[in-house]
Amino acid sequence: MKAPNLRLLAAWALALAVLSGCAGDTYAPVSDRTARASGDSRDGRYEVVRGDTLYSIAFRFGVDHRDLARWNNISSPYIIYPGQTLRLSASGGATTHTASAPQPAPGASRETSRTQQTRPNRPAASSSPPASRSNGWAWPVEGEVVKTFSADADGKQGINIAGSEGESIKAAAAGRVVYSGSGLVGYGNLVIIKHSGDFLTAYGYNRELLVSEGEDVRQGQTIARMGTSGGRALLHFELRQDGNPVDPQRFLP
Repeated sequence: MKAPNLRLLAAWALALAVLSGCAGDTYAPVSDRTARASGDSRDGRYEVVRGDTLYSIAFRFGVDHRDLARWNNISSPYIIYPGQTLRLSASGGATTHTASAPQPAPGASRETSRTQQTRPNRPAASSSPPASRSNGWAWPVEGEVVKTFSADADGKQGINIAGSEGESIKAAAAGRVVYSGSGLVGYGNLVIIKHSGDFLTAYGYNRELLVSEGEDVRQGQTIARMGTSGGRALLHFELRQDGNPVDPQRFLP
């Protein structure tokens, strides 16, 4: 009977030790990393990250931007800074500011946060407003509503409109862009527009954004190009009044 190959047995032992060590390694779930990248919320407070605006935070947590500003002693033009902690309710934690927070530049846009990343202003694509209007609102895109509004829905509360990838997405009414980016988890490339009467409209799942924060837009102006979600070309459209989601189809023709 041959003696066992000691070198071979040693190699097997080393391989088993390496595999056992790898099995003990742990990795942060993608959802955890995403939550940290998009700002941290705990105990009724929120820590501002680069790219946030007061409007985008208010939209994310379903509060009126005026209340959010009042709870945190922030006056117009609503300048916020990375690292700043905001109350999310009247009883939320105390507001803190970073010691090295820079002062806003003279002439800064009234609705724009200093946390906004630098974006080149692009000329808006020329477009004609939709022919049909009702109560001052117009459809952002023509297509079948494949998901209707539900006040009891968890997460996003709006409607999904089917279309073609790359199709023009248009402003439902005139207003000012208060958010243009991809920092709100679950919305993809998102545009939020503030309108008169304390309304906000949101346009999600876009392939391309064509407007920048602080930019004034007219009704019917092309603001984005339709993207996809779940393998289907869609626009996710939300309408909020005083921070509260409302059914867009009550206002659209």
